[in-house]
Amino acid sequence: MTAVAEARPKPFVREILGRSDYAIIGDIIEPGTKVLDLGCGEGELLEWLSENKGVEGRGVEISVAKVQRAISRGVSVFQGDIDEGLADYPDGAFDYVILSQTLQETRRPLQVLTEMLRVGRRAIVAFPNFGHWTVRLSMIRTGQAPKTRLFPYEWYESPNIHFLTIHDFEQLTANQGLHIERRYFLSGARRVAVLPNLRAEVGVFLVRR
Repeated sequence: MTAVAEARPKPFVREILGRSDYAIIGDIIEPGTKVLDLGCGEGELLEWLSENKGVEGRGVEISVAKVQRAISRGVSVFQGDIDEGLADYPDGAFDYVILSQTLQETRRPLQVLTEMLRVGRRAIVAFPNFGHWTVRLSMIRTGQAPKTRLFPYEWYESPNIHFLTIHDFEQLTANQGLHIERRYFLSGARRVAVLPNLRAEVGVFLVRR
């Protein structure tokens, strides 16, 4: 193997994790920063950020099995329920606090967002958009709780508690006096520029006080 081949960087996050929101998050986070990932799963994103961005990463995950798998990756992850708050962390301890595809599963999303912006200078929030046209069409067509590629669960098995739209989140941040620094709208791996509340499957927001 040549020296050039050995020096080749690892694939970008979308290639190794297969999630477009992770790709956006990987772009947003600056090298060498302190990062807290809430609901971090098995620590795949934290591992990538550590190896490719040199971040000092921590994670919180409610599943003990996932915590164990994350630790086996060499990622610093603690078992905890983010709905119970982040009292173990002081104000401003992190540059970024990530909550990806988890806000809709929390019992008290506003409290979670408030805590994120207490312990972090910026929050990165990604969530599935309940306002997507396929969700609207499913409800109109069937008269039942929507079941789509975006929301594949039966209503009684879904981990989702709150079904928010892009407009809902933007209104929440405005009401709380928060500043959205960047916003990204995704349909699969494609960016959406027009009518995101109707056409985007996922919204990704960079928020600060």
